[in-house]
Amino acid sequence: MASKLKIIPLGGVGEIGKNMTLFEYGKDIIVVDCGIIFPDDDMPGIDLVIPDMSYLEKNIDRLRGFLITHGHEDHIGAMPFALQKLNVPVYGTKLTIALIEHKLKEAKVNGANLNCVSPGDTIRLGCFNVEFIKTSHSIAGACALAINTPIGTVIHTGDFKVDFTPIDGEPIDIRRFASYGTKGVLALLSDSTNVEYAGHTQSEREIGKTFESCFDKAKGRVIVATFASNIYRIQQIADVAISYGRMICFQGRSMVNIAEIAQDLGYLKLPEESVVEIEQLKKLRPDQICVLTTGSQGEPMSGLFRMANSSHRLNIGKGDLVIISASSIPGNERSVGRVINQLYQHGASVVYDHMADVHVSGHARKEELKLMFRLTNPQYFIPVHGEARHLHQHAELAQEMGVPEENIFVADLGNVVELSRNRGKIAGSVTAGSVMVDGSGVGDIGDVVLRDRKLLSEDGLFTVAITLNRQTGALLASPEILSRGFVYVRNSEELINTARELVRQEALKFESSNKSEWAGIKNNIRNGLKNYLYEQTKRRPMILPIIIEI
Repeated sequence: MASKLKIIPLGGVGEIGKNMTLFEYGKDIIVVDCGIIFPDDDMPGIDLVIPDMSYLEKNIDRLRGFLITHGHEDHIGAMPFALQKLNVPVYGTKLTIALIEHKLKEAKVNGANLNCVSPGDTIRLGCFNVEFIKTSHSIAGACALAINTPIGTVIHTGDFKVDFTPIDGEPIDIRRFASYGTKGVLALLSDSTNVEYAGHTQSEREIGKTFESCFDKAKGRVIVATFASNIYRIQQIADVAISYGRMICFQGRSMVNIAEIAQDLGYLKLPEESVVEIEQLKKLRPDQICVLTTGSQGEPMSGLFRMANSSHRLNIGKGDLVIISASSIPGNERSVGRVINQLYQHGASVVYDHMADVHVSGHARKEELKLMFRLTNPQYFIPVHGEARHLHQHAELAQEMGVPEENIFVADLGNVVELSRNRGKIAGSVTAGSVMVDGSGVGDIGDVVLRDRKLLSEDGLFTVAITLNRQTGALLASPEILSRGFVYVRNSEELINTARELVRQEALKFESSNKSEWAGIKNNIRNGLKNYLYEQTKRRPMILPIIIEI
């Protein structure tokens, strides 16, 4: 029997999102979460990014299952890609499994072995006994995991906060964490997202008064944009809206889908007569309408985005009150600001997080993170779910709470944290990183393609087509030039004509040459144009010479 436990983050360290952590002992491997991250500005055209799962694919015979802490995209978004190659059991709470099932159906992935569990349930996977522990987060069904291994218990908190007055009336199970802490916890893996913030995260219930104030003042339609997965938030908004005599209309594909799933499972309780379709809004007065929509992050094609730019059946106008019940995810601030500006330009009133308490986080702040240390009293600590600054600050907090510095491991993607009962270390690494998804292509876009896309987006494309005689290499026609995103041809005739002549002169040098030398034509044309165009414009477009043989 092996005496060492290996913990390997394949995602979720050094980044916000793409959460995935592997636990390996002897011949058994289990995986916690399988999420995505959305592309940043350096990834033009990419739809989403998933973890590199090549290590799991190589060890499929030892993989016992996936354990999912909750149903947010950064924890379940990559499940369809994983289960296409790694068809092993998946475990999660009721809403989590329902959301995964919906994603698999959309991706046409059949035959998955999905298993519902409840907080307090324990499952056995190989040598691991795993208990699901109730936590509080911004989605129903969130759980931490107590992973009991042959050498000790590891607590993985998942995303959590300590909310003693949650909307569902079921607070985080403090006693269970304390019970494990009393028995002895080998290692703690804890959510680092809000470690920068002092104090405690507000309870979800506390923002209810803000919604009441907003609805009390509203004279026209109320449009609320929030995360579709935050069922508790949706329930609060709907309850306030109905109390003010308003009907609820869901807009945005994910909002409609998740609301339907949550109602079917009993997480979202709405009177049937209070929910209407968009076509029925025409029959209602503005002060009878409340629209719940996607788009709190300014996402293109989301409900609020299209309402703001007048491409939706329900466009924003004067007298509307728009509440953006979310804080901007880092990197989305500009998109959100642009949407807010458009809403004001259409005459709407807007309430967002800088103006009122319309959002509370689902992640623990410092005092709650300290409480988790006190409850579990871990021997080792591995901060997860955060960028580098979050992980290092959480490591410093762990030292303050009495964890020895040598027992704290700030891991990079793929690092193997190897633990025994008496010693821990980072023992090498495995293949890990990011796999980009573009349309139906998974992993076929690499750095070279991204570099070309960035070049095209910065300076455009300059294409030159020359027609040569197949036998003699003689130039048969004047070179054709096409500019895209570089210069407007009609306004740059002198530049284009000079470039055309330069190309013609280069082509004539190769007349009567054999075909094997034609590659030289392309290189000479490319180099000549590169220098000329930079001298004239101080720009470097992508230059694409094309030879047509006749």
